[in-house]
Amino acid sequence: MYKEILEEIFHAYPMYHKIGSAAYKEGLENIEDLLKMLDNPERKFKSVHVAGTNGKGSTAHLLASYCQERGLKTGLFTSPHLVDFRERIRIDGQMISEEQVIAFFNQFKSHFDQLEPSFFEMTTALAFWYFAEQNVDVAVVEVGLGGRLDATNVLTPVLSVITNITLEHTQLLGDTIAKIAFEKAGIIKQDTPVVVGEFHPESFPVFTDIAEQKNAPLFLAEDNFTIKGELSDCQVIDVLGNTLYEHVNMPLAGEYQRKNLCTFLQAVDVLQELMPADKDVTVAAIQKVVVNTGFMGRWQVLRQEPMTICDVGHNVGGLSLTMKQLSDMPCRKLRVVMGMVADKDVDHVIPLLPAKAKFYVCNADIERALPAHQLAQRFADGGFDCAIYDSVLVAFRAAQADAAPDDIVFVGGSCFVVGELLSQLQIR
Repeated sequence: MYKEILEEIFHAYPMYHKIGSAAYKEGLENIEDLLKMLDNPERKFKSVHVAGTNGKGSTAHLLASYCQERGLKTGLFTSPHLVDFRERIRIDGQMISEEQVIAFFNQFKSHFDQLEPSFFEMTTALAFWYFAEQNVDVAVVEVGLGGRLDATNVLTPVLSVITNITLEHTQLLGDTIAKIAFEKAGIIKQDTPVVVGEFHPESFPVFTDIAEQKNAPLFLAEDNFTIKGELSDCQVIDVLGNTLYEHVNMPLAGEYQRKNLCTFLQAVDVLQELMPADKDVTVAAIQKVVVNTGFMGRWQVLRQEPMTICDVGHNVGGLSLTMKQLSDMPCRKLRVVMGMVADKDVDHVIPLLPAKAKFYVCNADIERALPAHQLAQRFADGGFDCAIYDSVLVAFRAAQADAAPDDIVFVGGSCFVVGELLSQLQIR
């Protein structure tokens, strides 16, 4: 029964992550009608709302881990999923059960047919219904796309978080940093504190103006927290801020996690008034984030020899950080298994790529994927050494077969490439 319902979900409701902007529904009227039919479950639990171009998933998982360590029954709603649809909706790290998904659709499907929701609207409604049914104390909710018109923006959170802003989804959100910032700033609510992770001269004035209009106290994380050391190998770090966090074992590797960790700690500082806790709780939340939340796909080490890493970073902002870190890592040869989706800015990604790497070009098995031969041609035009493969798994196996023990194999460019590989390797 579950497999049949899941198949219907994927085919009956427009899914942005598979077909792109054709699935995007602008406005909140549809989700408001859907939630009204469900007796407005979004009003029955506290929430923390997280938006941003990069880092919102990592920050959301850290915040969920913190709430769990506080002893709160914690919902977590994120997107997209990598292997299993149910990854999107968790309580205390446990995915929603197949039986709950079945019950929801059996009870409400006829209403869906009338309202014709998008895939994300439907999934948002399922998450909020489930959190209310299970009486969570708090839910950490990641924005799907943008903020102002995103289906999750029906929430009245206790805290809003905006990690950072770079150019993304420009056909939907606007073609400047300021325009995109305006869309992200739509999650700022009246008299509700907001944490901004990074300063940008074009986005920060937008945030301060809207926060002032809504009497929302605004906190800039990078003003208040600094990390000593690098985060490349999950090593022990120190964090300087209002509270000194010494010798913290950070399990989320990747240099870019430094920014997410500062954003998280600023959010914890703001939440202290609502959820007072000592420093040990915060440290435990960081160190146990993977165990607590089932976090996957961010600088995830799959094998040690050859060192094999996957990462879901897929836009210019995310890839610039991951590619720089890869370039800085010592190895005999860097081998990159890569695919992208068709609406990403390949021309701006190419200058970020390590010049001496060997590229194993593929595409995920989705409609939205950029065909491997087209991506390979762009790479070849840029002077990169690349070969084309029929599938993600075939490309990965070729890279592994070519690699010496002291090589590095990296898999990325798209969350769908990473998800497909994890599924094929049965990693979840």
